[in-house]
Amino acid sequence: MPKTKTIPWDPAEHLESEEDMAAYLEAALAEGEPALFAAALGDIARAKGMTQLARETGLGRESLYKALSPAGNPEFATVMKVVAALGLKLHATPASAA
Repeated sequence: MPKTKTIPWDPAEHLESEEDMAAYLEAALAEGEPALFAAALGDIARAKGMTQLARETGLGRESLYKALSPAGNPEFATVMKVVAALGLKLHATPASAA
């Protein structure tokens, strides 16, 4: 049997609109896993451009890469700055509504 050839898949390459980005972040939030949320936010940040995002948030580019990686643990203030700079909003709904 021949070996199956795979190629790396980068979600950032498929996040083309703000609606795509919002839906991706919403799905990550729904999972309830902080590392997944941070990684999704990092994917979105890379799709928008990490250098530009660093300028808009006043945070270092390398710090953003580290904080928004699957192993990262960003402070909530960092999350809020990044979300705002991406043109997105976080919102809360009652758990019973889900």
